[in-house]
Amino acid sequence: MKKIFLSALACIFLISISKVNACTNFLVTKGASKDSSTFISYAADSHTLYGELYHYPAATYPAGTLMDVYEWDSGKKLGQIKQALVTYNVVGNINEHQVAIGETTYGGLDYLQDKRGIVDYGSLIYITLQRAKTAREAIKIFHELVSEYGYCSSGESFSISDPNEVWILEMIGKGKTILDKKGNTDTKNWTISPVWVAMRIPDGYVSGHANQARITTFPLENGKTSISTKNISKIFNPSVEVVYTYDVISYAKSIGLYTGKDADFSFSDTYAPVDFGAARFCDARVWAGFMKLNPEEMAKYEDYARGDNLKNRMPLWIKPNRKLDVKDVFDLMRDHYQGTSMDMTKDVGAGPYACPYRWRPMTWDYKGVDYIHERAISTQQTGFSFIAQCRGNYPNAIGGIIWFGVDDSYTSVYMPMFCGITKIPHYIAVGNGNMMTYSPTSAFWLFNQVSNFAYTRYSDMIKDIQPIQQEMENNFIQMVEQESKRFAEEYLANKQAGINAINNFSNTAAANTFNRWKDLYHFLLVKYIDGNVKKEKDGKFLHNGNNESIPASPDHPRYPDWYYKLIIDDAGENLKAK
Repeated sequence: MKKIFLSALACIFLISISKVNACTNFLVTKGASKDSSTFISYAADSHTLYGELYHYPAATYPAGTLMDVYEWDSGKKLGQIKQALVTYNVVGNINEHQVAIGETTYGGLDYLQDKRGIVDYGSLIYITLQRAKTAREAIKIFHELVSEYGYCSSGESFSISDPNEVWILEMIGKGKTILDKKGNTDTKNWTISPVWVAMRIPDGYVSGHANQARITTFPLENGKTSISTKNISKIFNPSVEVVYTYDVISYAKSIGLYTGKDADFSFSDTYAPVDFGAARFCDARVWAGFMKLNPEEMAKYEDYARGDNLKNRMPLWIKPNRKLDVKDVFDLMRDHYQGTSMDMTKDVGAGPYACPYRWRPMTWDYKGVDYIHERAISTQQTGFSFIAQCRGNYPNAIGGIIWFGVDDSYTSVYMPMFCGITKIPHYIAVGNGNMMTYSPTSAFWLFNQVSNFAYTRYSDMIKDIQPIQQEMENNFIQMVEQESKRFAEEYLANKQAGINAINNFSNTAAANTFNRWKDLYHFLLVKYIDGNVKKEKDGKFLHNGNNESIPASPDHPRYPDWYYKLIIDDAGENLKAK
């Protein structure tokens, strides 16, 4: 076991991180993918979040209509804002124009959370998805919403994509008052709008964020590639690659956070400095994903990911050593630090069946020494995860796909939901069960049945789960490739017929997944009941030859020797055979 001493600052961070939704995003540009798709991935990791696919139907509203804003995390009503005259169809975190948005909460300096605002990070995402046709327009709408209504969440990183571009945007509030020379509140400069920076990921590269601000220095306004919000209308110029609030540096200076040159200003180092917890629990997940894409380049940053060398900070984006397909992006969301010094299957905490999960709390002490459990990309408390794929060679309603899965990403199945669907499959629909109510037709509860059972004998059961997972996802990928052209032709000939076709396709995908996973759960329960392992051949259990309802004598696999030694070291004399 590895002994880690946590500084006071790290301990404070660890306490605060447990209160937020700890998520992971990867951002893949067109030039980094095999078929010129863009991708963003997202895992909604919260111990209280239910796995369901949100839906906001397209609508029109009379002028002057107001809409209520509710905080995503708590359901608390925050206030009202002006409703758009026209809103777009939104399926989960992608809309009918193939604009997709994900997020991770990094928190940052806690006193910067601004309670004056009435738009939280979740509302910002889902309101913007109902209004934006491109990623750049989404950034502009972000700016307009928080400028008018304020931003009430803590520090947040956002992934924003469309079929052509992928952006990262990092935002934090202005919770600390700006004072004038007389010590009074400077109402002119202490505006309700937060500070933020957005950067376009260079084509051919992959980025990622996981609950730690990632943007450091950035080019200052030159009117060509970089602009401030004073010139936000220029965001639609394709050459613009960086956008930032005009006061992102001046605000930091006014409250004493930064005193250096503007050209040296780092957003992350100023508003969300990296400490041990930020590296080990957060950026380490990005590093793990990057290691799958370019291990030769990323191996030198392992000491940073471990929190041992915070000065060796890894880059915001990397060039992968190959072009990625959708399966590669699935794989980015499935990781337990395998093959690294943080491999969660290798220490005694994994138990005799190499289970790569640790129950909370993540930090604990023993005889005055502080220790940690790793926080990997794949984790037990995931409500849902997705990979948003945007394809520019199809009509938008057909081109956009949200590959949606519930529960732990390592044992989930990503089901293809076209962004143009207007009916959400019952198995993943809002209202079919919740975190307090079991539903026998809920995919979330079914997948939890499988994963939680698998945790008890992980190294054996995962070998039964993953082949089914891979078979289903491979079939879905093949079917999407085969059917997309036909769906597009139907859609162009008759829009409603095309929508009906993708509704039926996505509903069937969800139904097939649910039924296959239900059969898998039954199989696992029968095979592994009471710690036995029934013998099988070609997917069928062997019986005793005289009665098909009685199994052949089951196997009783030994624990590994190292586990027996632990038992002997603890209670050997008491258990020794005489």
